Amino acid sequence: MNKEEKIKIIEEMQAVVNQMKLDDIEEDSSLADEMFECSCCGKTMPLAGSVQYGKYRLCNDCVLLAETGFAIGKFKNANELIKAMEDTRLAEMCEFIKQEEAKESN
Repeated sequence: MNKEEKIKIIEEMQAVVNQMKLDDIEEDSSLADEMFECSCCGKTMPLAGSVQYGKYRLCNDCVLLAETGFAIGKFKNANELIKAMEDTRLAEMCEFIKQEEAKESN
């Protein structure tokens, strides 16, 4: 797969994943405000546009990473993406702990 093909796939996936989020909000506007912790990046994100991959729920941003990764052959399944994102998830957890400690100090 050449660079142009990869770029085309990424652009197509961006449109599809964005539309998924918009469709979810159109169907149930409360999904834009309902939050969950993404199994992939560890961030607290809106439920709108998220997808359940087996035991993992991924936010819309990580769905884009997953679907693009699947399409270009970088990942075979969500488990591989979860493993690849471990450092990002740990950094997010550390940031959350720092923020909580700062709140308690005030």
